[in-house]
Amino acid sequence: NWHTRQLDYVLAFPQAPVEKELYLYIPKGFDMEGGDTKNFVLKVHRNIYGQKQAGRVWNKYLTNKLVKEVGFTQSDVDECVFYRGKTMYALYTDNSILAGPDVDEINEIISDMRKAKLDITEEGELEDFLGVNIDRKPDGTIHLTQPHLIDQILDDLRLNGDNVTTKKTPASSSRLLSRHSDSEPFDNSFNFRSVIGKLNYLEKSTRSDIAYITHQCARFTTAPKQEHAQALRWLGRYLRETRTKGTILRPVKGRDMEVYVDADFSGNWDPKETWDVDTARSRHGYIIMYAGCPILWKSQMQTEIALSSTESEYCGLSYALRDAIPI
Repeated sequence: NWHTRQLDYVLAFPQAPVEKELYLYIPKGFDMEGGDTKNFVLKVHRNIYGQKQAGRVWNKYLTNKLVKEVGFTQSDVDECVFYRGKTMYALYTDNSILAGPDVDEINEIISDMRKAKLDITEEGELEDFLGVNIDRKPDGTIHLTQPHLIDQILDDLRLNGDNVTTKKTPASSSRLLSRHSDSEPFDNSFNFRSVIGKLNYLEKSTRSDIAYITHQCARFTTAPKQEHAQALRWLGRYLRETRTKGTILRPVKGRDMEVYVDADFSGNWDPKETWDVDTARSRHGYIIMYAGCPILWKSQMQTEIALSSTESEYCGLSYALRDAIPI
């Protein structure tokens, strides 16, 4: 039930001054009166886009403004989270969210940010952030979905036709996805790496249900086989079936941090690939909840070789608590 305000910085990087004396060659296509462009350079006054350090320079400049001039306190746990009074401020490069129970305090903070000579625009209540649709329902639940990103994935996989069949599960429960060393290489009918990148963002943002198969496919990005491509197409058909689905946040007062963990024991063992040590690794998955809402989840292979299911479970607990404790 907090009020939200989405802010955007106008031409963010050039708002910061250049961090040291810099010059650049005059771009082709520009003429100089009475001189040759090869004998002159341009002096850089602002932190321009294209520099390797531009993002860092902008972040240091903005953090200094927010802390010393606007009165925010930076989180010790996450450098992109700030607090002032009852209001929280989350920053992602130049996209940001103000959230708090007092709308007057939010308006005052925005006014102070402008007084600090930060050029910002107000984008209204929080409805879409970094490609995630945020739908606040009358019953207090919050629905997070990414239908546009799913559409892009389906386009990449060529599964956007009207006659495409769909799947009810993210992957086949009866097939083990391994290296398939003896199989035919992937025919490059789509950009495997690009699809994996988009699936990773989708899974981490709103779709915990595809965490396992997404990570399994991502393991073989360097040398994908036809089986891996088939697994991605299966996943694409599932996403088509569940395009409008996502994560539902249903806050429950009084519920604190909860961590749920499960693990298998050498679940990827493949007698045909005994030379591959990864087939002996166990996999665990965990989900961290706060106030009854999922805030972090992961499915990953363990770096250690567990010698029993009990040891695998303990390793999974250890991995999960490393993420939970800093929160």
